[in-house]
Amino acid sequence: MTALRLLTYNVRYDTPEDGDRSWEHRRDALADVVRSYDPDVVGFQEPLAHQVADLRERLPDRRIVGRGRAAAPDEGEHVPIGVRSDRFALEDRETFWLSETPDEPGSVGWDADLPRIATCVRLRDETSDATVVHCNVHLDHRGERARLESAALLRRRLESFAADDPVILSGDFNCEADAPPIRRLVDADAPGLRFRDARAVASKPVEGPGTTRTDYDSLLAGMEIDHVLVTPDVGVERVASCADRDEDGRFPSDHLPVLAELTLPE
Repeated sequence: MTALRLLTYNVRYDTPEDGDRSWEHRRDALADVVRSYDPDVVGFQEPLAHQVADLRERLPDRRIVGRGRAAAPDEGEHVPIGVRSDRFALEDRETFWLSETPDEPGSVGWDADLPRIATCVRLRDETSDATVVHCNVHLDHRGERARLESAALLRRRLESFAADDPVILSGDFNCEADAPPIRRLVDADAPGLRFRDARAVASKPVEGPGTTRTDYDSLLAGMEIDHVLVTPDVGVERVASCADRDEDGRFPSDHLPVLAELTLPE
C-alpha cells in the first residue's frame, strides 16, 4: 500500500470586512499551518486569484492548479489543489460547475446562491507508480437542493473521470455528515461512484474538536462541515481536525483544516 497525506482547508476569501483578520494579516500563519502538516496533496477553498498567487509563493514545493468559479478563469473564488511536485506527476485535470450545465463556465445550479465548482486531478506517484484522483469541492452555503444535486452530480462525473482509479473527494460541503448530501455520497444503492466518510471508517479515533468552523478567536460548536470521503479501495488510517492557532492565539481562517492519512492500492 502507498501512504498519502491529504489536507483540506477553507482559507476564507479576502475581504476588507475582516479588518485585522483580512488575508494580508493571516496568510503567513496559514501557510505555516500547511507546511507543518506537510501534506502530499492539499485542497483549498475560497481563495481569490491573488490569494492563490500568495499560496504559490509561500508553498513553492507544491504545484497549485485550479481556476475561478466565474465565467472568466481568474475571477471569483477558486478551489485549487496543491500537489507535491517532487512526488506526483499531474496526468489529467478538469473543472466542472455544480449545476445542470456542468461544462458551462459560471453556471449556477438549482437553488444555489453562487456558482460552485469542482477541481479534479489525476496524479501518478512517480515512486510507486500508483495513481489516484483527487476532487476538491465547495458546495453552496444556501441551496439545500443544490447541495443534494451536487452530490449526485459528483458521483456520476467522478465515475467517468476516475475510470478504475481510487478517488478522494474532499472540501467544504456546508453540511454535517448526517445531512442528505453526505448520505447521498455514501449510499451504496445510488447511481455513480460510491464513497465512504473517512471519519466513519478511520482505523484510529478521530482527533480534534467536533467542529471545523471558527470566528478566528473561538471554535463554533456543532459545525463539522469540512469532510474527506474516499472510494472503498482507499484505506483511512487517521483523520484530524487541526486547531492550530497563530502567535496571537487566533485561528488563521474561519475554518479548521482537516488532515487525512490514507493508503492507496498499488
